Amino acid sequence: MTVRFTVEAHVGWLEFNRPPVNAFTREMVDATHDGIAAALADPAVRVLVLASSLQRYFSAGADLNVFRGMTGSGMRGWAERCHAIVRLLRESPKPLLAAINGTAVGGGLEMALHCDLRFAATDAQLGQPEIRIGFIPPIATTQALARLIGRPRAMRYLYDGGLLPATRALQWGLVDELAEPADLRQRVQAYGNELASKPPAALAAIRRTVTLGGGMTFADGQALELETVVELADSPDFAEGVEAFLAKRPPVWRRP
Repeated sequence: MTVRFTVEAHVGWLEFNRPPVNAFTREMVDATHDGIAAALADPAVRVLVLASSLQRYFSAGADLNVFRGMTGSGMRGWAERCHAIVRLLRESPKPLLAAINGTAVGGGLEMALHCDLRFAATDAQLGQPEIRIGFIPPIATTQALARLIGRPRAMRYLYDGGLLPATRALQWGLVDELAEPADLRQRVQAYGNELASKPPAALAAIRRTVTLGGGMTFADGQALELETVVELADSPDFAEGVEAFLAKRPPVWRRP
């Protein structure tokens, strides 16, 4: 089992699980895609976390044996499958978190870039070493990095191909919060619990307007926001939220 999935208090944990270093094969890519799709379709899951079951490795990137002898046609199939994962993540109606530990390079880290927030262990090391094999990261990473940390830093990061300490990754905005290695899972679970208690329709609306709207012109993004607030105004959660606030009581959100 190259991907492990568990649910704790409505927070789903999809953990990369291919010892010794979580190097991705095509089978692992497929398992990750199918695991994400299943988790997003599961009504018991309100928040999804990408993580690793291995203590020292979040991801070692692709198993390079997969690329031996591969030509453009084979790479197209690999990259298209990886891009299908990106679409699942970007179009998710549920909040997505990443819990990054140990060495985090290549494909697994690239998937984490498409999550809403990234929590990292203080001793984590992040990197995109593809330049060393004459390649670029193929999981929409060039696009995600430029949006996350800006073009100049993205260029330098990809040109260098080295490892970035978690503290520097935090300064750059590549990760959003640090935790001691022993506390990482507990911290991410606690934040996931907070999100799981919030109205799902509003969470989905935030994801849609920020994630999709961020790739549009300002005017198109504004139009998306307009249609979204109109849609939310017709939802039971909006009416419940207003009534609960005025009555000074906790709201009871509608669940799928």
